[in-house]
Amino acid sequence: MPSTQNRDVKSAARLLVDSLPDDATWDDLMYRVYVRQAIDAGRRDAAEGQLVDLAEVRRHFGLPE
Repeated sequence: MPSTQNRDVKSAARLLVDSLPDDATWDDLMYRVYVRQAIDAGRRDAAEGQLVDLAEVRRHFGLPE
């Protein structure tokens, strides 16, 4: 029996595919999956407190504050 998480992924994938225009390419689909994964990873990091202050990031990359 699939876990709840697997069902959620399948549901999200179906919604993602259904939201694509009729002339979408495989690259369009892959990009949207990548973006969705990146957003989900960022949300998990934030929920776990794995954040870096913006000023610290700017200093690290030598950017003006």
